[in-house]
Amino acid sequence: MDRSTDTADFLRSRRARITPDEAGLPADGRVRRVPGLRRDEVARLAGVSTEYYTRLEQGRGGNPSPEVLDALARALRLDTAEREHLTDLLTRRPAGSRHAPSGPQRVRPGLHLLLQTLEHVPAFVLGRRTDVLASNRLARALLVDFDALPATRRNMARYYLLDPEARERVVDWEQLAAETVAMLRLEAGRYPNDRQLADLVGELTLRSPEFTTWWNDHRVLRRTHGIKRYRHPVAGDLEFSYESLQPPGDQDQTLCVYTVEPGSPSAQALQLLGNWTAPAPRGRDGGRGSGQDSDPELQI
Repeated sequence: MDRSTDTADFLRSRRARITPDEAGLPADGRVRRVPGLRRDEVARLAGVSTEYYTRLEQGRGGNPSPEVLDALARALRLDTAEREHLTDLLTRRPAGSRHAPSGPQRVRPGLHLLLQTLEHVPAFVLGRRTDVLASNRLARALLVDFDALPATRRNMARYYLLDPEARERVVDWEQLAAETVAMLRLEAGRYPNDRQLADLVGELTLRSPEFTTWWNDHRVLRRTHGIKRYRHPVAGDLEFSYESLQPPGDQDQTLCVYTVEPGSPSAQALQLLGNWTAPAPRGRDGGRGSGQDSDPELQI
């Protein structure tokens, strides 16, 4: 990832979406050659010189203070994820911290046990690059059987953008796919030298017709909670409230849990889905049927 280019494109895209009227700036009679705010107007709102802001936008501003970052975030009306991204782009860090930690990500046994405990709702653990590190039976039934895929292909962005079935199964596919791209963009700011992330972006660029447009709009997102709707071929329509939680001890893992309103049509559809995918009972020899949750030793 090109740090200077990403910085310039992000800041330009953010000032382009704010008009002088929205920023409370008086008309100055000059012909406007760019949409939104000019560099000197952003600088004025942030309380810095135009020359310094220009250097920042060009990736030549050194290591701005937290006060300057906060002033820019206010001037550009950045949300929490955008503020985080701006800090990642403009803060110089030791070279090694720009690389994603090496080695496979591990889901600790206690988190696997939690997934098994949440047997009545879909739940899964995402890692870096939206890798699906672990999932329970209902999550695999609702989306795709990640356990049946090679470990290196278990990735939510690949599923949403490259699997034709996802377009049919996700009711608000375009919105959800674009949000997933925004999650990848946020991570690219944090780990610009992540080779595996660069490979994923390259693959999505080549294979997804929509990816480049969404990637180039520089939207960033950290998913926290909301609504997701699916249309399952067996269970029918389901509407979930989802919560995304960061387990203690690993900032690069996210536990995602889908819940339904008790007594709702979605609850009935989810019960149907659960019955349809229920594992076979143990035989006399102690063996299990299919449908077990992800192997605790699984790594990506």
